[in-house]
Amino acid sequence: MENENQNDPQDEQLDQNQVVPAGDKEVLTRVTGMYKDWFLDYASYVILERAVPALEDGFKPVQRRIMHSMKDLDDGRYNKVANIVGHTMQYHPHGDASIGDAMVQVGQKELLIDTQGNWGNILTGDGSAAARYIEARLSKFALDVVYNPKITEWQLSYDGRKKEPVNLPVMFPLLLAQGAEGIAVGLSTKILPHNFIELIDASIKHLQGKKFKLFPDFVTGGIADITNYNDGMRGGRVRVRAKISQLDKNTLVIKEIPFSTNTSTLIDSILKANDKGKIKIKKIDDNTSRDVEILIHLPGNISPDKTIDALFAFTNCEVSISPLGCIIIDNKPVFLGVSEILRRSTDHTLNLLKSELEVNLEEHQEQWHFASLERIFIEKRIYRDIEEEESWEGVIRAIDEGLKPHIKHLKRAVTEEDIVRLTEIRIKRISKFDLDKAQQKIEALEAEIAQIKHHLDHLIEYAVAYFTRLKKDYGGGKERKTELRLFEDIEATKVVIRNTKLFVNRKEGFVGTSLKRDEYVTDCSDIDDVICFTREGKMMVTKVDSKTFIGKDIIHVAIFKKKDKRTIYNLIYKDGKGGASYIKRFAVTSMTRDREYDLTQGKKGAEIEYFSANPNGEAEVVMVYLRQVGSIKKLKFEVDFADMAIKGRAVKGNIVTKYPVKRIELKEEGVSTLKPRRLWFDETVKRLNVDERGELLGEFKGEDRLLIVTQSGVAKTIIPELTTRFDEDMVVLEKWVPKKPISAIYWESEKEKFYVKRFHIENEDKEENFIGENSKSYLEIVSTDYLPVAEVVYSKLRGKEQRPNDLVELEEFIAIKGIKALGNQLTSEKVKQINLLDPKPYIEPEETAPEDIEVVGEESVESETTEANPEESPNFSKGKIKKKSSDNDESQTKLFDE
Repeated sequence: MENENQNDPQDEQLDQNQVVPAGDKEVLTRVTGMYKDWFLDYASYVILERAVPALEDGFKPVQRRIMHSMKDLDDGRYNKVANIVGHTMQYHPHGDASIGDAMVQVGQKELLIDTQGNWGNILTGDGSAAARYIEARLSKFALDVVYNPKITEWQLSYDGRKKEPVNLPVMFPLLLAQGAEGIAVGLSTKILPHNFIELIDASIKHLQGKKFKLFPDFVTGGIADITNYNDGMRGGRVRVRAKISQLDKNTLVIKEIPFSTNTSTLIDSILKANDKGKIKIKKIDDNTSRDVEILIHLPGNISPDKTIDALFAFTNCEVSISPLGCIIIDNKPVFLGVSEILRRSTDHTLNLLKSELEVNLEEHQEQWHFASLERIFIEKRIYRDIEEEESWEGVIRAIDEGLKPHIKHLKRAVTEEDIVRLTEIRIKRISKFDLDKAQQKIEALEAEIAQIKHHLDHLIEYAVAYFTRLKKDYGGGKERKTELRLFEDIEATKVVIRNTKLFVNRKEGFVGTSLKRDEYVTDCSDIDDVICFTREGKMMVTKVDSKTFIGKDIIHVAIFKKKDKRTIYNLIYKDGKGGASYIKRFAVTSMTRDREYDLTQGKKGAEIEYFSANPNGEAEVVMVYLRQVGSIKKLKFEVDFADMAIKGRAVKGNIVTKYPVKRIELKEEGVSTLKPRRLWFDETVKRLNVDERGELLGEFKGEDRLLIVTQSGVAKTIIPELTTRFDEDMVVLEKWVPKKPISAIYWESEKEKFYVKRFHIENEDKEENFIGENSKSYLEIVSTDYLPVAEVVYSKLRGKEQRPNDLVELEEFIAIKGIKALGNQLTSEKVKQINLLDPKPYIEPEETAPEDIEVVGEESVESETTEANPEESPNFSKGKIKKKSSDNDESQTKLFDE
């Protein structure tokens, strides 16, 4: 053959062609075309037969075959998984490993398969035992909603020996309940699991024409932010966090983990973050068994609140999941959102219910038809008409003739098959035939037929009742596990541990972490940015590195905070050689990294003469000394930065002097010129913010604190920070006023009575329990009003009249005592309820501000009729005091160019 083809003009393409004998002729097939077809066939096979689930039943082919095999083997008892896997191989043309893995995944979802033995642990990531050691059977739910052979479409298995379902008649949105994930050729799918009860409620709403929304629910629990879920379609994103709480001041506990993680991978990510210096921990204890419990022990000087944020920022305690709803419809992959999947699944269930009713109607009508024939056949003694017949045809004919006078009420014609069934009735049955029972059976069938027809005529109501029954029978214990909440954005630079040191060589102009022989600046992390200023008036922001050149003669280096409006830079610079001096104040909120900015006007010889960085907007007073040039009369004068408005960094500024400056010295430390910081509390994310989200808590200066009271009876004050995390059982959060008392009514478990107490916070840096350490004591009401009022509702005693409610003014009921005091007993009577009413009006005394007071004498305070007691007046100074004039004082410092 090779010799015959040596002169063939196609020889040059033998590497791309294949010669296939076809009888006496040879057919030339291009391999390139075959690859194209083969790849398309392979891709289609993987998509349709391996990776992507079908809309109708929510199963991938291997899952469908497992469920079909389990029904084949079902006798109510457990079967070895190895036996089920072997039986499934009659339908599934792949190895036992893929079948076993798929079965374990279905079993771990605890919906369709009732498991026995070690099936692994989705929380810890532990695998299941070998298939020969574990057992399974179909759950009651699976038997109820998955199977009905009468309405199932069948096809031959891969080898033609068996029949398998094209799709199982699943009458439930199973795909959304279980979720699905698969990677095919050229596409993938990731449908997140949803809550069982919420799916049923959504199906009912769809049937009733109402709107609904669906959000994922994970068996691992956790907290999810579904803001960008996008109905589970391409481009959506779900952020899931572990549920972390503070066990004590040095210990955090993780009780729930994010979906798609397990305790092993979670702990590994925490240890890696610790090794990289992103967080700092002492050790981790994993006490997970049935429930998750991971204890994270912290060093004594580490903030638990910041550590929690750092865990979310740098570990798998927060993961982002991108859903992608791809399913098979009519043998084609289709991308749909979860709402549309539920609509189509519910409509499919409605059609299956209709088919099931139609099959039942047909069966009942057949039963009624034959029961009526049987009654006529026996009651009218038609069986006697066949005694003289000698042939089978004659028997059939005789019965047919005997029935004709009595069958006008039947719903359909009598067939030969009906007559054959009548001939099969035994003599014993004919002899014991009870006419009344036969009539009762017919009437019962007629009632069932009428009911089925009613269901068909009212199909929507029937479907709603069906879903309601599923919720009642199987919804127990399937409440939502994942809490839905909006997440606050965590800035990694604010929570990262400063695990390295920053140094600067001012003269040579280098900053970095490797310059250990040079000047130490501050602790930093490798994700921080550094802001630098040079004597020439240049400014640059750059990322922390081992060594970076900024520019010679560096005058200031610090960690840069984005969007920081409170750090104000005060600057006096010379505008070029021989130029005038200018003053300006500015903040740096954002800029381009590694770009050099000029704070002067860019003239040659420009330089900074005075510079200060003020983290809280302080404005100092400086003394400017001028050189003796010409006839200058005033060689020194004061400049107050408080007289300058805060503007942008690119402004030219105001002129200080046009004469040469000898030096500038700090005369007086400044105070903040910024307004107190206004803080809001966002109940949704339970965090403080300055963006006007949530409830306004007030204006806070540097020394102001927040008061926190929890339902467990703990009171404390803290300095407000935006990274602070708040307890779930917090009942009071407000700006702390030290003179304002806290009033509480609580149940004292040892004395079994309600007690009232009023107290002040005695130690602002200590967290204290004010209801006692007994775990059975509980806080009933708490108030921070000056004059709170409570209503006591008494229980009605048997045989006695109802005692009227009492109003208790707590300020009169008990004086202010220590925080650990027991308090006064509220009442000896049995209390039904205690209500906190509106407080009595209270006018806070106005305090005279110190800056509005001027000392003019030595012995007494001038007043119209009274004298102040020097020991009682907090503003008393040994001398006469009077109010300042309200006229404007125009003695502000001016800038002279003399």
